[in-house]
Amino acid sequence: MKESLKKSKVVFVVPPEVQLLDINGPIQVFYEANDLGALFNLHYVSLFQNESETTSAAGLKFSGLTNFNEIQLEPNDYIFIPGITFYLFSDYNFMQKSEAFLKWLQTQNSRHVNICSVCTGAFLLGESGILNDKYCTTHWQRTNELEKKYPKIKLLKNRLFVVDGNVYSSAGVASGIDLSLHIIEKELGPRFAVDVAKSMVVYFRRGESDSQISAYLEYRNHMENRIHEAQSFILNNLEKSITTSDIAEEVNMSDRNLSRLFKKTTGVTIGVYREKLRVERASQLLTEKNTVLAVANACGLRSSNQLRVLLKKYKGILPTQV
Repeated sequence: MKESLKKSKVVFVVPPEVQLLDINGPIQVFYEANDLGALFNLHYVSLFQNESETTSAAGLKFSGLTNFNEIQLEPNDYIFIPGITFYLFSDYNFMQKSEAFLKWLQTQNSRHVNICSVCTGAFLLGESGILNDKYCTTHWQRTNELEKKYPKIKLLKNRLFVVDGNVYSSAGVASGIDLSLHIIEKELGPRFAVDVAKSMVVYFRRGESDSQISAYLEYRNHMENRIHEAQSFILNNLEKSITTSDIAEEVNMSDRNLSRLFKKTTGVTIGVYREKLRVERASQLLTEKNTVLAVANACGLRSSNQLRVLLKKYKGILPTQV
């Protein structure tokens, strides 16, 4: 776990008529992360000053909300702004009451705090000016309105989520969970993100913007626990020369049954899966200026040449280090 993350705050803004999954999904991700050993400091704030209660679009009431002005944030902290019932964005009183929050949000952006929108929460970012000249997305039903209302944005349609610097935006509903898991992966690593997703019993989904989801998370969108265990064993022993028999013994299966079930469940063989994990790890280690031989050893390969062949096979690249 990163030392710098131990004091990170995650602020969840709870506006009037909030869409429940937009707010509860991300909250659950960070709650589960904390339950698994992370130390995120979670805060729940009102959109309006001096109002500690609000009601969701579904009628569920929230109370005990903090005034956003009471929260002091740093660049490694996060703010989540969920979607709300859409008519409010054309309600003069609502927008007027939101002005103090929008100014506060601008200040946090100037301090390089990470700002995340879910669904139509992007409209509040647009209103604040934070999205100007930024790539972003929102719910597919509202992309045209967002683009028309805020012409300075760089809208990417049909995206699960988009990251541009310290500004994160997602398509809404379940994609807020995907975005939150991406942040967990970024901050705590892919293994931790996998554990959080498994704890929540959710799938990792891939879309047009999902290249940022690493190979560690590929082929995990299934409910076969024995194969999850096999995948975790492979990942945790990537530097070792383990065999299919070793993996089968770990998960109490025969070699033949494991190979069959692994391919049926994931769509790839154990060998291909392990190769892709090695390519991912090798790429990371090479960017950290490790020697090719050291990287090869860390990935369970016998030689530098074997690493070069593997990288060329999957990524069309060759390491340049000597």
